[in-house]
Amino acid sequence: MLEHIDIRTARRNELTDITARVKDTVAKSGVKNGIVIVYCEHTTAGITINERADPAVKTDILAHLSKLVPENGAFLHAEGNSDSHIKSLIVGVSKTLIIENGIPILGQWQAVFFCEFDGPRTRKVHIKVIGDE
Repeated sequence: MLEHIDIRTARRNELTDITARVKDTVAKSGVKNGIVIVYCEHTTAGITINERADPAVKTDILAHLSKLVPENGAFLHAEGNSDSHIKSLIVGVSKTLIIENGIPILGQWQAVFFCEFDGPRTRKVHIKVIGDE
């Protein structure tokens, strides 16, 4: 099963929790044991898994990525979003989760996040479920 979801972001840099949408797709697929791949087709965005319990973690991640790769660095790319491309490279554009008993395995504090680095925009994420029913 392959599902496509649209995500509307509001800021240049933000993390959006998409865990519920991933779990819903897995549930709809009927797959009991397998994998789910969450893939972002954009070169200035990404997918990660991290803590959702404390919102300060998201703030820290974005702040330190921006320190590591500042928006106004000495870049040659003419569009003004080279920092976004590099942040996407660091974070990565996909994650694979194991499905057991119809549920994606995540740690107690973990969530799946869409990472926006060049917003606000409407983005597309693909969720592919593979396994046995």
